[in-house]
Amino acid sequence: MLFNSLEFLFLFLPVTAAVFFLIGGFGRPRFAIAWLVVASVFFYGYWNASYVPLLLFSVVFNYFLGEALQAEKKKWMLTGGILVNLGLLGYFKYATFIVENLRFLPIGDLHVILPIGISFLTFEQIAYLVDTYRGQTPPRDFVRYCWFITLFPRLIAGPIVRAREILPQFGRRSFGCFNTTWFATGLTIFVIGLFKKVICADHVGSYATHVFRIAESGTAITFYEAWGGALAFTCQIYFDFSGYSDMAIGIARMFGIVLPLNFNSPYKACSIIEFWRRWHMSLSRFLRDYLYIPLGGDRKGTVRRYLNLMITMLVAGLWHGAGWTFVAWGALHGLYLCINHAWRAVRVSLGHDLSRTTWWGRGSAKIVTLGAVIVAWLFFRAPSFSGALNMLTGMAGMNGLGGTSTSLLGYLIAPFLLLVCLIAPNTQELVGPVEDESLEQSGGVRPPQFLWQPNLSWSIVIGLMFFLAIVSLTEENEFIYFRF
Repeated sequence: MLFNSLEFLFLFLPVTAAVFFLIGGFGRPRFAIAWLVVASVFFYGYWNASYVPLLLFSVVFNYFLGEALQAEKKKWMLTGGILVNLGLLGYFKYATFIVENLRFLPIGDLHVILPIGISFLTFEQIAYLVDTYRGQTPPRDFVRYCWFITLFPRLIAGPIVRAREILPQFGRRSFGCFNTTWFATGLTIFVIGLFKKVICADHVGSYATHVFRIAESGTAITFYEAWGGALAFTCQIYFDFSGYSDMAIGIARMFGIVLPLNFNSPYKACSIIEFWRRWHMSLSRFLRDYLYIPLGGDRKGTVRRYLNLMITMLVAGLWHGAGWTFVAWGALHGLYLCINHAWRAVRVSLGHDLSRTTWWGRGSAKIVTLGAVIVAWLFFRAPSFSGALNMLTGMAGMNGLGGTSTSLLGYLIAPFLLLVCLIAPNTQELVGPVEDESLEQSGGVRPPQFLWQPNLSWSIVIGLMFFLAIVSLTEENEFIYFRF
């Protein structure tokens, strides 16, 4: 079931919320949580009920292993648990890819359907086991743990959360009680995300699909067409993932839960280092805390640091998809990060103060960073290297400058949307923080300049955005990150 589907908007979400607050209003938070667990399992199984047992096995296995680790911290138990989780991910996500790359062996065809959300679920379970082994998991029971894992607002595509961020929230005395401020704030964030997805991402995405399909066929792509397609996908994935993140945070907020920020205007970054602090923030945090630092981080010399960066980003690439183009995307970002760190080290050695910048320095840094990100997106989006290289050839102007009438959408609307990404306030800057939301949970965002208020003017604006999104729902387009 998709957030941008009519059955979710007008059936599943209203019924789930109504029953939850009805039960919670009678002072039965435990039963309210149990209801949300049931609703979340139904939400997951709506796509393919055959994978519900996989979800339930993951929940039960990791819960009881976590209980065992809590009682007796044995490293072999932790290692075994991590291997089981990675084994499931490896089979469902990478088995087909591996078989396709071993054609020289007498192995038959293998086609495994990828369960939605398994990449996020795996990383979250691994983080839970490691934190439990480290003694960083708060007290929990089976029902609360089930809701923590199956929490439907972020079950499919994140953010990747930690037990200590979510479980304590279930213990609030007011949990399960209807809160007008929280619900209105959550609904506003949700509608903004829905608008981003349906109006911005899906419309510009149709042009990106058109151009990348031509590039994949081997047809020469002109300069304007190539840049139009590249910018279209750059905007599509921005508004698609930003929209999903808003919708997930908004739904959780309606139910009285604060999820960590997962997206913070990444195209405003002045460096690749900053980009990864703003893009898919929960994944960046996971890779840092559970892979990069355990590998040694920057504690074992410069060469080892760069090697650890490359390994981490290669894993990030493979996590996003079982394909060599995703590996190339990860390798490019690993290379970018190494260059970025090396450049910072050179500047420090020359006595430059990295905290002091000029407007033209920041501007040029943003242009270079965004350009590098756009080039990497080509490999992320293209089904093959030939398609990505064909796009690069066109962007370099090697196939001529002229375009066709179909490229008008790409090189007019896409730059406009990109300008919005670069200068407009993002959702958290518009809506602002709410009670009990810590600076860490909000990603260290500065106090917003433009605050949403629950008044008539904002109600009209949000209502109009919701209306435009609903009338534009001609088809249900999956979120890009649903494929991971």
